[in-house]
Amino acid sequence: MAGRIGVPVFRFPERFVWGGATAAAQIEGGAEEDGRGDSVWDVFCREAGRIAGGETPARACEFRTRWRDDVALMRELGLRAFRFSVSWSRVMPDGTGRPGPGLSFYQKLTDALLEVGIRPYVTLYHWDLPQALQDRGGWLNRDSADWFADYAEVMGRALGDRVKDWITFNEPQIFLGFGYAHHSHAPGLALPLAEVFPAVHHVNLAHGRAVVRLRSAVPDARIGFAIATKIGIPRDESDPACVEAARRATIDPEWTGDHETLLNNAWWADPMVHGRYPDALHRHLPEFAASVTAADLAEIRQPLDFFGYNYYFGSIVEPGDGGGWRRVAEPPGAPRTMFGWPVHPTGLYWAARFFHEAYGLPQYVFENGLSGMDWVSLDGAVHDPQRIDFLTRYLREFERAHLAGVPLEGYFHWSLLDNFEWAQGYRERFGLVHVDYATQRRTPKDSAWWFREVIRASRGG
Repeated sequence: MAGRIGVPVFRFPERFVWGGATAAAQIEGGAEEDGRGDSVWDVFCREAGRIAGGETPARACEFRTRWRDDVALMRELGLRAFRFSVSWSRVMPDGTGRPGPGLSFYQKLTDALLEVGIRPYVTLYHWDLPQALQDRGGWLNRDSADWFADYAEVMGRALGDRVKDWITFNEPQIFLGFGYAHHSHAPGLALPLAEVFPAVHHVNLAHGRAVVRLRSAVPDARIGFAIATKIGIPRDESDPACVEAARRATIDPEWTGDHETLLNNAWWADPMVHGRYPDALHRHLPEFAASVTAADLAEIRQPLDFFGYNYYFGSIVEPGDGGGWRRVAEPPGAPRTMFGWPVHPTGLYWAARFFHEAYGLPQYVFENGLSGMDWVSLDGAVHDPQRIDFLTRYLREFERAHLAGVPLEGYFHWSLLDNFEWAQGYRERFGLVHVDYATQRRTPKDSAWWFREVIRASRGG
């Protein structure tokens, strides 16, 4: 199948890593196994009207019990790396204290991956805070920085002899912007922006303290983060003014006064990499900005090994008034995914370029993929040519960034499996592998076999 569609050969660095990505809450199931405690998403999903179809992640893909078969499938698909997150409440049901029996699941999973030559990348936090800690204020409580650092040390000591690649947080823009300001994600709060920024600071502080603990437990660790991306794409690449407008849209925070403000990249990357918050914070929340101490900023800014981000789409922009920028409307009939997201391949090039200019770290794309109209056909296969076309276009732009001199470390497809897509329930299918949620049968899609051939044909390890 892949040969008939065509397999491009991409030129990336020799050490470039090809992988698949998942998140614990979206695939594991086993909500009550291992003495696991509730996470904020378990509680959120029980509230009527929160999730499409009233669905929950209690069963999800049953990865908690089917992981051996799924690891074998990863090997068959030729993946060189697997990014997975840890369910904090499975390891520490109350969020603090000694780890429980759930820790052994991640130890066994890590061993199984290494046995078949797949490199594990561990994300410590992918949105699922233990409910016990939310009951104590969650990320609004400054103690959350220490809770997270303690948890990071537990995981480092448990897995650090085998796991060398660590991601502290996945998309803080989303779990705070949508969860604390917009109320559409767990824990479902709708706070004014001024009341959310302390949580922003506590997450950044938690990141810094976790990096210190991880490096103590795993001296040869490679550590970074995975932010969501708000990328400006120049309407006209040949126009320097358009390029500068796109750069500002990507790096210079726009203050909308609502949860959209938190989507900007700089609230997280600036303090983590440069040890400072953007000037916009001082202009719009001067009292809070004045309360941030130099000692806190020094803790947040820790040496990092890579800059990780997730990219799906951006905003096409042009110069605006006063040296700013403005969005350009999508043309009628422009392509969109099943999620309704626009298709913006060139944004992956501009993301890599702008982040390199601003932060200078080697880069990973930790999520990229398409929600498609996927089902098992009468011939027993899942034909998804749009996904193959989508990935070809996006990977070409990532290759373009490499050829332009941006140091790239790897690419992880989102997702390995169709899974629980948060507030959308099970409606969106991002996987390389189709999951029949009634039977839990896995069917690799055409794109999975295509991706295997891309990995074989292209440079990287």
